[in-house]
Amino acid sequence: MATLLIFAPLSQAVPTILVFGDSLSAGYGLRQDAAWPVLLGKRLQDMQYHYTVVNASISGETSRGGVTRIEPLLLKHQPQVVIVALGANDGLRGLPVDALRDNLTTIIRSAQQRKARVLLLGQRIPPNYGPYAEQFRAVFGEVAKARKTALVDFMLAGIATDSRYFQSDNLHPTAEAQKVILDTLWPALAPLLK
Repeated sequence: MATLLIFAPLSQAVPTILVFGDSLSAGYGLRQDAAWPVLLGKRLQDMQYHYTVVNASISGETSRGGVTRIEPLLLKHQPQVVIVALGANDGLRGLPVDALRDNLTTIIRSAQQRKARVLLLGQRIPPNYGPYAEQFRAVFGEVAKARKTALVDFMLAGIATDSRYFQSDNLHPTAEAQKVILDTLWPALAPLLK
């Protein structure tokens, strides 16, 4: 079940940003008000960008699950911007790279067909996955280029090598890491805000 967190007063005149991801965006293990999508809502408000942020991220979500959920969310929220932050669970499970590519393409195409601007957040998996790890990393850039969409090469770039930013499972970012994640994606997101 999706947790939808909505910030700023709802109004048909207020455009929406849809955050569509997995536990890295759902705020797994954190208070809900500490997750980076909540911080995004606060930043937008502070900077006087008039957007509502809807976080439709689910812990454990895969790109395949995202394909099944995207259309109803697009219809319900009619977002102007969609942040796609899926793929980490696909990689950790070793799911085929071609399936990940197809699923991300389908999600982004669906958003673009509804005139939404899209930001794709790239993911990485540990190098001990061998050649698969590089193939996995490359998919995000390939999809972004093919769909002509904005890309953050690696969502966790600012924290990935610092264990202080991870919970005891060494997978999920801490509350302190959330601002760093937001700072990492902000330069690619800001140009999409009109």
